[in-house]
Amino acid sequence: MSKAKLLVVEDDPNLGDILKEYLEMKGYEPTLCRDGEEGWNKFKKDKYDLCLLDIMMPKKDGFTLAKEIKKVQENLPILFLTAKNQKDDIIEGLKIGADDYLTKPFSMEELLLRITAILRRTQKSTEISALKTYTFGDFVLHYDEQFIDGPEGRHKLTSKENELIRLLASEINKLVNRSHALKQIWGDDSYFNARSMDVYLSKIRKILKDDPKVQIITIHGEGFKMIVGEG
Repeated sequence: MSKAKLLVVEDDPNLGDILKEYLEMKGYEPTLCRDGEEGWNKFKKDKYDLCLLDIMMPKKDGFTLAKEIKKVQENLPILFLTAKNQKDDIIEGLKIGADDYLTKPFSMEELLLRITAILRRTQKSTEISALKTYTFGDFVLHYDEQFIDGPEGRHKLTSKENELIRLLASEINKLVNRSHALKQIWGDDSYFNARSMDVYLSKIRKILKDDPKVQIITIHGEGFKMIVGEG
């Protein structure tokens, strides 16, 4: 089995060296960069399984770098390393599509647990056996190819949008428990993952507005369901 390749972008030289040495010791193949520009150049030249990005960096900050990476490889997992435990930073990262974050100082054991969980989820989502297409209203979800066809054309989906729509489309007109959805797609039902899911649900609702027969309704305190009416 090949080693998972990690792009590590951290401007603190001491922490960067420690991260690289620790990840190598744990069987990963990390590439260490000292600023956002170097990180972007390395990303363009190689394939990675996961990115660890510091937020506050010279030349190009972590948010900017993450946006550029997502434009090229939308489903590449990103874990932010931040010195600030501020909700605004965390929410901004989740909106960009980050899979997780760690606030400095953090233990290497905790970092390893986060990396393992993200890579396991990524692998699971690619290996999971599922129907190839799901039809609801005027939409057809092509799960394997990660896009949805609707009345206004084709929409490319991120991995989490794809997983969420599949979960809802598997349970048409039935309640999908919020905690169950979070654990299945995000790995746990923490506050920050719940906020992340709300962002993705908002994006999905915008796509589904092309067909008035299809709605996602929220049942407060319980979860949500995809309602498909007659038409």
